[in-house]
Amino acid sequence: MLGFIGASENVVFVTAIVLMLLIGVVQLIGLGDHAGGHFDAHLHADADFNLLSWLGIGRLPLLMLIVLFLTVFGVGGLMVQQAMVDWTGAPLEAWIAVPAVALAALPVTGFAARGLARILPRDHTTAVPLEALIGRSAQVVTGRATLGSPARARAEDHHGQAHYVMVEPDRGGQTFEEGEQVLLVRREGELFRAISRGDFHLPRLES
Repeated sequence: MLGFIGASENVVFVTAIVLMLLIGVVQLIGLGDHAGGHFDAHLHADADFNLLSWLGIGRLPLLMLIVLFLTVFGVGGLMVQQAMVDWTGAPLEAWIAVPAVALAALPVTGFAARGLARILPRDHTTAVPLEALIGRSAQVVTGRATLGSPARARAEDHHGQAHYVMVEPDRGGQTFEEGEQVLLVRREGELFRAISRGDFHLPRLES
């Protein structure tokens, strides 16, 4: 069994499975949320294009779609190679097996993505402009924010979808410590200006 898995003809398929597992671990510890959401926002607008929709793009978060493809490609490739070993006594050469399995994995991935999209909550694939976060609360999760030195914060949009943004105080003399709740008041490019929740005495802007 180890000889089959370690065969040069199967290296690409085994690598795909290992990469799929690594992405899963990264998602479990919460390091991939921001990256996945960032790419989803760019791809969701293309979901109505027939080919992209057929492939599952825009129906699931991008990282989930990548994991799905890697799983289908890796497991499917090993299954094909095992069948060839049982049938002919030797696996297919990698230059034949890899492109053939990759092409076959695309429609299978699209079919699986469409099935999963029907059972997953719709707001998982809803793209929200960053401006929608203005007026929302955020929690500083990494670093210490001062004027000119932003820190990473986590905010949720009205769908409950998490976004990781860089924040710094809206005026000098303020400091946001890790774990502190702040209110996002304006955006400057990729940076959000915020004020401390303790300084905000008007009714909350969140819906």
